[in-house]
Amino acid sequence: MLRSFSRANTKPEFLLQSKPRASGGAITISLFSSAVAQNQASLTPITSTLLQKCNSLAQAKLIHQQLLVQGLYQDFTTRLVSAYLTHNAPSHSISILERLTPSTSVVFCWNTIIRRSLRLGFSHDVLSLFRRMLRLHCPPDHYTFPFVLKACGELPSFRSGAAVHAVVSTTGFDSNVFVCNALVAMYARCGELDDARQMFEEMHYKGICDIVSWNSIVAAYTQSRDAKNAVELFRIMMNDSEIHPDIVSLVNVLPACGSLGASLHEQANKVFESTEVKDVVSWNAMVTGYSQAGRFEEALGLFQKMREEKIELDVVTWSAVIAGYAQKGHGYEALGVFRQMQLCGSKPNVVTLVSVLSGCASIAALLQGKETHCYAIKCVLNYDWNDPGEDLMVINGLIDMYAKCKSTNVARLMFDSVAPSDRNVVTWTVMIGGYAQHGEANDALKLFSEMLQEGNSMKPNTFTICCALMACAHLAALRFGKQIHAYILRNRYESVMLFMENCLIDMYSKSGDIHAARVVFDNMQHRNSVSWTSLLTGYGMHGYGEEAIKVLDDMRAAGFVPDGITFLVLLYVCSHSGMVDQGIRFFESMHTEYSVTPELDHYACMVDLLGRAGRFGQALELVHSMPMEPTAIVWIALLSGCRIHGNVELGEYAAAQLQELGSENDGSYTLLSNIYANARRWRDVARVRSLMKYSGVKKRPGCSWVQGKKGTATFYVGDRSHPQFEQIYKLLADLIQRIKAIGFVPETNCALHDVDDEEKGDLLFEHSEKLALAYGILVSTPGVPIHITKNLRVCSDCHNAFTYISMIIDNEIILRDSSRFHHFKSGSCSCRGYW
Repeated sequence: MLRSFSRANTKPEFLLQSKPRASGGAITISLFSSAVAQNQASLTPITSTLLQKCNSLAQAKLIHQQLLVQGLYQDFTTRLVSAYLTHNAPSHSISILERLTPSTSVVFCWNTIIRRSLRLGFSHDVLSLFRRMLRLHCPPDHYTFPFVLKACGELPSFRSGAAVHAVVSTTGFDSNVFVCNALVAMYARCGELDDARQMFEEMHYKGICDIVSWNSIVAAYTQSRDAKNAVELFRIMMNDSEIHPDIVSLVNVLPACGSLGASLHEQANKVFESTEVKDVVSWNAMVTGYSQAGRFEEALGLFQKMREEKIELDVVTWSAVIAGYAQKGHGYEALGVFRQMQLCGSKPNVVTLVSVLSGCASIAALLQGKETHCYAIKCVLNYDWNDPGEDLMVINGLIDMYAKCKSTNVARLMFDSVAPSDRNVVTWTVMIGGYAQHGEANDALKLFSEMLQEGNSMKPNTFTICCALMACAHLAALRFGKQIHAYILRNRYESVMLFMENCLIDMYSKSGDIHAARVVFDNMQHRNSVSWTSLLTGYGMHGYGEEAIKVLDDMRAAGFVPDGITFLVLLYVCSHSGMVDQGIRFFESMHTEYSVTPELDHYACMVDLLGRAGRFGQALELVHSMPMEPTAIVWIALLSGCRIHGNVELGEYAAAQLQELGSENDGSYTLLSNIYANARRWRDVARVRSLMKYSGVKKRPGCSWVQGKKGTATFYVGDRSHPQFEQIYKLLADLIQRIKAIGFVPETNCALHDVDDEEKGDLLFEHSEKLALAYGILVSTPGVPIHITKNLRVCSDCHNAFTYISMIIDNEIILRDSSRFHHFKSGSCSCRGYW
């Protein structure tokens, strides 16, 4: 039974009356009998009136029954179908239609049922109805196909859409402008821009294009972020004497202008001014278009002009401006317009509230988000006459707002308040995304698993899957990431693969399998700048600088021009690969060759690059020549370089600058403490730790986790909570003895100063990453890489120990710390000392 055919029916109103009276059914039968008693000619209008006026499913069934008894059923079948649909009983309507000979009126009834399912959002049911219609040899018409194609686009299902296209061609509707426009829109919604463009070109060749055709293809390019083609087509449309762009044309192209930086201001105004009737809808369309394009001055100019010309501002006008600000991340401006709206007495609708919540989320304005929540409770939510779908839109917006304001507990309460059967894919996605984006990756993956559990028919969309992949990347959960990759391949997400493939490259890179990331990249049919940058970043994290430079050369050859983000990644790559001179050349070429102005992050990367190389004079000179004030990130980069090379004086200077900035990062205190420890200045070590305690700054405990056959095991320093801890410590002791025999010496200078050297060695022995490695060796098959992740930077003693241990085991050790990846194999590390 289809979902849209099994809706619960409300109890007939006449059955709820307490006062004794004749039943609705008795009245219906009485009237019907009176009609039969009269002549046959008067029967039709009376029965039609009865079918239109019956106010319950029970009454419709009684009339149906009497028509069968009287032998008049065939004369009123289509009216019965409409009556059953009116009372939310489509299964009864379909039961009738399946027994009828195909005709124009029967096709009309099928179209009515299909349109109903589409309106309710049951796109799979639309396709089932269409298939049933074809099996009954009922020929679809030019109204049927647009409904069905729209459902294919909303799923999206390229396969189903292509199959419907085949039916269109075989039934002779391939020259019908309405059907062809629907095909263009369907291919666009499925992400198949080449097919959409080919369909449009065929229509243009046949001479059947209308303004809807042009608007559809321009919208397709705009929504796919192909601004160049969208603007180019709009300009061609402007020069076509037979096509006159309308307000919809402008709304479609203006966002593309905003992203491309192109100016169609004059053409837009020309089209707008040539519009004969400038009603509030036309003005709203222009305001919406400019807002989505990021042209806030023009949008607000039109907004003010509407006020000057006494055009009544409706909720759409206000919502368009608020939504425009919110979509661009200008939350404070969105809230300001919302206040003006309230002062003017205009009542917000659901779209307004969702946009306001999005604005709050973009600036983490929790207080204003709570105020909006209160308003929604008082004025929008929980009213009996509300559309449940609109209520859910607001609740989804609230979950998203609370999650992005780092109140994930409140967001989860909102999520749990929605019955599982009422949740849609957006409900799941905003909660999973909220967890993934704010460091609660385990909860994100747990919730994603619940979504996919047997019995839950909800299918994740592109954004849901990408949020789950983001969580895998955060945890370096390679096994879970591979399972999601397999799910993507099994469920055929071909139409939206670019976005997910970019996330897969990022996930594999951050989970320690850079080779799998490269395989995904090499098998991509289409690539964008994010694809290239993700692979570059991956190579940088793993210390493969030369491979990264080759990717840059390939990127240029493919026609992609490096931008600010690309250069930031390149500087990171050079810093972690020891390519100092190459990094300096990249930094200098940014402005001279590519007209990219270095920003704060670029300077911080350069300071890190020079600091790691011990070029402190150049690093300090660069800091003092920066066109902006150095922030904490710059001084931490310099402090990190001082720790590597033991530069106490400059380290103290960088730490003093951090203190002036009010930085309370535990990492900066730890770096300074380590600098003093390496210099054996134990009093200064104690002073730094005392200062941390006085300032309320707590050092994060070191934590490492490793993937085993039965899941992930987590370890802290000195951890004895694992069921196999005795075996772990025994194996680790044996490993340490074996590597000492071949030259390993514990680096005790970074341990506590108030214990003897033997005890220092014992303390280093219990570091979390060593425990994780011992467990990984216990449970791993020889030859299989051991993947370990640490939340902090790996200590020098553990790094040295891992290098030696890789000489006596058959497994490659892949360690990800807070800075980069280390691949230990046969006595060497991929970082080559640059960490």
